[in-house]
Amino acid sequence: MAKQGVLLDQDQFCCSVCLDLLKEPVTTGCGHSYCRSCIEGCWDQDDQRGVYSCPQCRQTFTPRPALRKNGMLAEVVEKLKAGLQAAPPVLRYAGPGDMACDFCTGTRKQKALMSCLVCLVSYCETHLQPHYDIPGLKKHTLVKATAQLQEKICSHHDKLLEVYCRTDQKCICVLCMDEHKGHDTLSVAAERTEKQTQLGMSQQKVQQRVQRREKELKELQQAVESLKRSAQEAAEDNERIFTELIRSLEKLHTEAKELIKAQAKAQVSRAEGLLEQLEQEIAELKRKDTELEQLSHTEDHIHFLQSYSNPSVSSDLPAIVVSPHQYFGDVSEAVSELREKLQGFLKGQWTKISSAVNTVDVLLPPEPNTREQFLQYSCQLTLDPNTAHCNLSLSDGNKKMTAKPGRSYLDHPDRFTDRCQVLCSEGLSGRCYWEVERSGNGVSIAASYKDIKRTGGNDSELGFNDKSWSLQCHHGGYCFRHNNVETQVSGPLPSRVGVYLDHKAGSLSFYSVSGTMSLLHRVQTTFTQPLFPGFCFGFVGDTAELCKL
Repeated sequence: MAKQGVLLDQDQFCCSVCLDLLKEPVTTGCGHSYCRSCIEGCWDQDDQRGVYSCPQCRQTFTPRPALRKNGMLAEVVEKLKAGLQAAPPVLRYAGPGDMACDFCTGTRKQKALMSCLVCLVSYCETHLQPHYDIPGLKKHTLVKATAQLQEKICSHHDKLLEVYCRTDQKCICVLCMDEHKGHDTLSVAAERTEKQTQLGMSQQKVQQRVQRREKELKELQQAVESLKRSAQEAAEDNERIFTELIRSLEKLHTEAKELIKAQAKAQVSRAEGLLEQLEQEIAELKRKDTELEQLSHTEDHIHFLQSYSNPSVSSDLPAIVVSPHQYFGDVSEAVSELREKLQGFLKGQWTKISSAVNTVDVLLPPEPNTREQFLQYSCQLTLDPNTAHCNLSLSDGNKKMTAKPGRSYLDHPDRFTDRCQVLCSEGLSGRCYWEVERSGNGVSIAASYKDIKRTGGNDSELGFNDKSWSLQCHHGGYCFRHNNVETQVSGPLPSRVGVYLDHKAGSLSFYSVSGTMSLLHRVQTTFTQPLFPGFCFGFVGDTAELCKL
């Protein structure tokens, strides 16, 4: 067990450059230790760049650090060397998947520790010792045991590949240099250092991408959980509301049925009372009719005159007029009308409900990049003349506006009175895109809630309140304004500006439109109302026109 501990210590105190025990060990600022000659050799190759890096962790240093011998580490290494010389070699036989020593004979070979790129042979610990003791062999290049030795050897000259040709992007040997005259060549170590720097940058980009993806993963996981909770709440609300609705209908159904029964009972009771009175009156009248019939046939004049008196045919009951036999037909019609209206209303509401359900999406679609993609969301807009200031002239079917005085409009509560501006008729939500062709020195392209003030000076101007967002285009450039906070905007100054709205994502973007789409400014917020495109003008003669897309 002690011998295995010695071997473990030897691995821990090896230089990562030469893979041998540390010789005159020095420690860099990042904490890694090397042979003085090894690290100075590496940094000598970095002199031209002026940036020096650790071969292990790639931490960079500027200027070149001064190296100091690590005395404690040197003492430990010396003790380790003394222990290794006193200890007999440990036999470690090659197992499945291990490189076997090329010098060992017999059926059981020891595990190779190092491969020599000069000898093209792999050695176990015992057979490797001459490379540490013999001066001529000490100059050989040793690497950890590898089965790919032939890949490091030139197939034409059987020499070590020590040179890298950047022109042909391949490793070559020194004898191949004649074939690569005039090419950009350097040592494989120098190219490795350069490539290592590039690899570090690539790795940094990969790590940044990993961080972005991990952040997106976390956000997506949170969104999924939020979606599940929202769906559960919606399902519970759906169950509760429809249960209440069914109960309301059942209650209305029961009340209507009881009302019909009560009304029928009352009317039947009333009619039955009249029926009884009518039957009694009819019986009395029939009795009188019989008496009169008998009297009319008597031959005794004296008896006739004494018995006859003017019969009264009056009745305490008024004349009875029976209504047409429709009775509860109007009730059936009213209930049928209720059914039809309710079915129509439910159908309309179901369209809204299904539309709201279908718009639920845990992922927002990617924002367009090209004009062709933006045009998929193009919308047709018209200017609302009821909002136009009196110094604005609308033309071309309310698509074009020009700032010039003298226009007369009827009074309207939606009209801007203090600022020369106008809104479109359409309130936008969802994803929408439109373009504006402008000319002049003071045209502002904006989007606003409908309840923006129409009077009140600056409070009613687009961009000077919390209800509007405005890109102000001047002869000298752009600036963006919201809630009277100005943000300077840089970018090209073409005459055409594109506006892209993603209402659900809370994004409003302004683009310079020429040969390509150039983002000028983007707003990220939460919109609580539909947005109405709007325009404000600062000088007489300024024009703007809604483009046909």
